[in-house]
Amino acid sequence: MASSHGKSDMQFADWMASLPNRIHRVPLTSLAIPGSHDSFSFHIDESSPVGPEQPETVQNFVSVFGTVAKKLMRKWLATQTMNFTNQMEAGVRYFDLRISTKPRDPDNELYFAHGLFSAKVNEGLKEINTFLSSHSKEVVFLDFNHFYGMQKYHHENLVQMLKDIFGNKMCPAIFAQEVSLHYLWERNYQVLVFYHSPVALEVPFLWPGQMMPAPWANTTDTEKLIQFLQSSITERRRKGTFFISQVVLTPKASTVVKGVTSGLRETITERETQFHRREKKGDQPALLVEGALVPPHLLNREHTDVSGMYPFLSA
Repeated sequence: MASSHGKSDMQFADWMASLPNRIHRVPLTSLAIPGSHDSFSFHIDESSPVGPEQPETVQNFVSVFGTVAKKLMRKWLATQTMNFTNQMEAGVRYFDLRISTKPRDPDNELYFAHGLFSAKVNEGLKEINTFLSSHSKEVVFLDFNHFYGMQKYHHENLVQMLKDIFGNKMCPAIFAQEVSLHYLWERNYQVLVFYHSPVALEVPFLWPGQMMPAPWANTTDTEKLIQFLQSSITERRRKGTFFISQVVLTPKASTVVKGVTSGLRETITERETQFHRREKKGDQPALLVEGALVPPHLLNREHTDVSGMYPFLSA
């Protein structure tokens, strides 16, 4: 998989380890970290049931049109074409994760889901852990931000799953601005888990969801999106937390039905590149960024599924 510079994207597999010494002690809240939107969606299954979070209109649409409806849904739900390993090799370090139970599942498994179901959660987390074990200085942000159809025991199972898979790699929740690469490397931490549920208050290694806010523009207008991102950055300066800049256009139902979401991807890619270049030159704090698109350093004609930019230190 070639980058825009003609080099292998494998050069980004260890980009954190390769950062200059002057950045090692900089708070991670001051770096821009590449991230992906609906990170698990590369494996969305058209044969699966519709997710429990979907409104009645969508449920009815699928009940009437069946497989055709699900194929259309997948077109706009599958924002990623690369699996977790390939995303990490391409430099992605933030993962947007949405978890659900599946109706009538005899094994009572947890799945990644958004509209339709994707892979089992334990399989995806093991894949991430395998990469981390081979890249000891790389750090990931796992953002569990939506839970569907989950009871208390489901959360308990997920917490235990995280313990079993990542163990001592997980960094306990502390003041965000204390966290730097040096701090993490010194303690062999590689995983920060953000958990948007009250459960986070009961588990030391779960960072409360409010420490990873993700304002959403909810628009198909690129100008409105850029304005929203810029105002959100200004607001973030007062927070002292991590922050997600969602460089994501959200299609309306009419847009989805017309099947023109590929046009959204092309439209926002160019504007996203302009936005990142402008912010890199400015004095705003850098952000975690996510989307369904390629950052400037990874942009090519074949792969358009990862968003973000190579980390930089704010001026």
